[in-house]
Amino acid sequence: MFPAIFSRSETQRASRLLYIVSPKARLQGGPGLETSQLSFSCGFRRFCSMESSSTKNADGCREGAFVQKLFVMRHGERMDNYDPQWIRTALMPWDPPLTDNGKIQAWNAGKRLRMEGANITRVFCSPFLRCVQTTAEVVKGLCATEEYENAPSGKGVAIDPSKVKVSLELGLCEVLNHLAIRIPPSSPDISFTLDRSELEAILPAGTVDHSVEPVLKELPKWEETTEAAHKRYANTFQVLADRFPQENVLCVTHGEGVGVSVSAHKEDIYVYMADYCAFSHAQRTIFSCLTDGVEAGKFEVLTDSGQSGILYHFRGTSRSEDY
Repeated sequence: MFPAIFSRSETQRASRLLYIVSPKARLQGGPGLETSQLSFSCGFRRFCSMESSSTKNADGCREGAFVQKLFVMRHGERMDNYDPQWIRTALMPWDPPLTDNGKIQAWNAGKRLRMEGANITRVFCSPFLRCVQTTAEVVKGLCATEEYENAPSGKGVAIDPSKVKVSLELGLCEVLNHLAIRIPPSSPDISFTLDRSELEAILPAGTVDHSVEPVLKELPKWEETTEAAHKRYANTFQVLADRFPQENVLCVTHGEGVGVSVSAHKEDIYVYMADYCAFSHAQRTIFSCLTDGVEAGKFEVLTDSGQSGILYHFRGTSRSEDY
């Protein structure tokens, strides 16, 4: 669809959206590009092993510095990219589901995050169907009981729902314009997404947290600008991390959001590719949790180009220099 340029110094000039993977890229077992296989595990142990030694006091707050991790993931393979004919009979062509392969990608992504020690306990997802389905499979991978840890897919897997809590977040939604949504609803009275109750029913039983206030209480207006969407994504990531400073957070969103999660914290970066279930990883030090806010360092992105399905380059360099 569209190439992408994400630059922290040129965000205001961005007008094109991130198109990520060829519809023919059917990569079983996790993320990867059609032309080059990208491994989740490449370099991941290096930064997932960095845990703090803080303890919790009587109020449940950590004493001492805590390293908070923030992961931002793109959804798995979407049906309309795999089968363009699907749109002809779809009731909601603007909100495609995952393919079966997309669900396996998401299951493997969650499983690998667990195996590499991400220790994610809080998950937020876009209300678009493909993101909710991705979240469901990722959570299964994160929370699978021991006898199912090596299952080939999340189908029929038993989980421990106490390990992770999940909430829908409108601030993580797709960019609401014609660049991102090829066939929008024909009337403003038609919803972009399924009802909240239908979406929450897709998530694993016992994992939904209804007590969390959303960052955005309604979807953006149609024909949202790319610049506004970038600001929305960056603000949503920050607010969610600040609300849960003593937890590691995963946001499941769209390709544009994944690009912003990198470019917002790296100077002069161009993100030009993020595969299905690609994710970024950032972390910061939490020094203390105060009644009026959080005392914390700035987020540092630890994801290298070519790692975990994301490709970017610095201004003044060519793409070939990233490898």
